[in-house]
Amino acid sequence: MGNKRTQSMYEINTRLFLREYDTKEKKAKILDVPFQFWENLSRLGIDNVWLMGLWQIPKSTINKYCLDIFLIDEYKRSLKDFSIDDVIGSPYSIEDYIINPEIGTLYDIKTLKKTLNSLGINLFADFISNHFSSESSLLKSNPEIFLPVSKNLVANDPYSYFNPTNDNKNYFAHGRDPFFPAWKDTAQINYFSEKARNFMIDKLLFLSEIFDGVRVDMAMLTLNNVFQNTWETILKEGGFSAPEKEFWEIAVQTVKSSNPNFIFMGEVYWDLEWELQRLGFDYTYDKTLTDRLKGNFVIGIKEHLQATEDFQLKSVRFLENHDEPRAVHYLGVEKSKAAAIIISTILGMSFYFHGQFEGEKVKLPVQLGRKPHFSINENLKSFYTYLLKITSDDIFKYGEWLLLDTFASWSTDVTYRNILAFLRFNNGQFRLIIINYSNETSSARIKFEPPEGKREFVLTDLLDNNQYTRNSTEIRSDGLYVKLSPYQSHIFAY
Repeated sequence: MGNKRTQSMYEINTRLFLREYDTKEKKAKILDVPFQFWENLSRLGIDNVWLMGLWQIPKSTINKYCLDIFLIDEYKRSLKDFSIDDVIGSPYSIEDYIINPEIGTLYDIKTLKKTLNSLGINLFADFISNHFSSESSLLKSNPEIFLPVSKNLVANDPYSYFNPTNDNKNYFAHGRDPFFPAWKDTAQINYFSEKARNFMIDKLLFLSEIFDGVRVDMAMLTLNNVFQNTWETILKEGGFSAPEKEFWEIAVQTVKSSNPNFIFMGEVYWDLEWELQRLGFDYTYDKTLTDRLKGNFVIGIKEHLQATEDFQLKSVRFLENHDEPRAVHYLGVEKSKAAAIIISTILGMSFYFHGQFEGEKVKLPVQLGRKPHFSINENLKSFYTYLLKITSDDIFKYGEWLLLDTFASWSTDVTYRNILAFLRFNNGQFRLIIINYSNETSSARIKFEPPEGKREFVLTDLLDNNQYTRNSTEIRSDGLYVKLSPYQSHIFAY
């Protein structure tokens, strides 16, 4: 799988997903999911499955941290008939890397991995590099891995700092992103401590024996300069200084020396994607593309797709995930289809979230264990089924990719700027992808090299099976003429 130029990832909110298979007799666990579900993902060409939220969480965090007024307001907006019983705690406030018994056992996960691998699918889990739960027993058994603070800080800012054991001895920082308030249900790991680094590397080595890869939560927070800037005063007071090497450089090398095929996918923002790739990450989030797809920023999309091939091959292209609004909600059906064609046909990793194919509209807070009823959008489901079958072809998995220029159809026409066009090609086979990513009918001329030795050739649109015969000389001189309604597309085979 490592030689593929386009991979695909399917994220599942595991605790929520299992409720789809509950019976009157019992709540479903991971091995209760029918084989046909995984087999269908394989048929759609899915290469990787990420089971989000596998790890055990301390139940005490629910009443302590998950029921404040702001969260409850968010719950009610997402789930109109919300009740307190729907709150099951954050999957990112974990006790340790122990399988949540409500999901299954370690043996169950290993069994599932064998099933998925037999279907050609890799299994991913979360690695939450920045923190553990503020209720984790590790605060007692391994206090040396957490970021210590003074007693005065806890007294002055009990929101950001805490004394987990009420023993007047150990005081720690809650985990945080430097641009937002602390996450009170978490305890910050001290990445300027060698003991903490070794502890977390051991956790990664453990995970590399079970899974095929990890999705690293907020991976950039552990970078030396980010960690320094976030915790500068506390680090200075504690006598901590930045290590010579980045944690990720050591961690990735160590894990890959043990399991060379293990895959690191990082949630990364703030233009630090290339830095994490340089340190060994196989893939990093491409939030820039997501944001440009939200608007009709076609010029910006084209500019972004002109990044170096190395960067693009390691970029995760997504419309939605558990942190983002649902694509149908913020794009609408037709625009979300056009955006899906873009992320599914360019280089890198095409990323999909459970419910995306069926048209789910509600972004659910991760603390909830029940989602609202929704009607499946059969039109969208059929579209995704067809699109993924098209892109599961080797030409998309292994083929080269080329961004094409678009030109005005006539001198006063400026709508050509709305059209995206690119080629995928492999072993003499070609796919020409053309998308009108705008809300107006648009036309363009597109120049590309026709098949050798043919005066005329046939373009077959795989999206609707229509065929068009075109003259090779005209394509070379004037370009292929296309006219598309708002957010409509072609995927031509020739």
